Amino acid sequence: MSVYTTEIASDKIVSDNPIHQRLLKAYYLAESYVNGDLLEVGCGEGRGIDLLKKRIASFTALDKIQSVIDVLQDKYPDYKFLQDNIPPFSKLEDNSYNTVVSFQVIEHIKADRQYLEEIYRVLKPGGSALITTPNIKMTLTRNPWHIREYTADQLLTITSQVFDDVEMKGITGNEKVMQYYEMNKKSVRKITRYDILNLQYRLPAPLLRIPYDILNRLNRNKLKSSDNELVNTITYEDYLPTDNANEALDLFCILKKS
Repeated sequence: MSVYTTEIASDKIVSDNPIHQRLLKAYYLAESYVNGDLLEVGCGEGRGIDLLKKRIASFTALDKIQSVIDVLQDKYPDYKFLQDNIPPFSKLEDNSYNTVVSFQVIEHIKADRQYLEEIYRVLKPGGSALITTPNIKMTLTRNPWHIREYTADQLLTITSQVFDDVEMKGITGNEKVMQYYEMNKKSVRKITRYDILNLQYRLPAPLLRIPYDILNRLNRNKLKSSDNELVNTITYEDYLPTDNANEALDLFCILKKS
């Protein structure tokens, strides 16, 4: 059974390509930071393992989906994959990793402060963690799979309460990416204009997940049909690092433990 929804973008579904490339960009940015023993919290289908493995001594990953963990363990027998519902990171020891990466995860975590504290706990002294999350200022509609989303200031505040040093950056896009974003915005508004009772914000999230996924998939397919070349040709290189996190598509946060 496929684990892919519109929330878990696939590199095999063509209409997902702009989102897949956006998520992939974080791993390219992480290349210059990772070293030694690496932990990935929320590894998903292993999007960045092949990219980062040449820069590390060992790799450990956590994810809640057992079927994904099983597939990755078969594919990468020299690495360690653990199923766990987090936080806490009950299967991991203190001061174990030089680097932690956790991309597009914190928005799914109810106990976000505990999640950050657990990352801090398992980092070795002098270690660094990298996290990404959507910038709520650029979000087009409520995502019922997310517990919350953050502004740059909100993420900076909570991470600074846990880590010894925090650097807030972002991931934005070039003209091609922003053309896709604007197309998406117009298309989403055509759908949400029928939500005259503002149900997307009033109904419990579990009730919205199935219709959200159906409408999101239809929307992505529509965008592909309207500009197939644009959707097909966006690559990770079209996503750009920025110091202006407030205007970024995703927040990219570098967290350090003394």
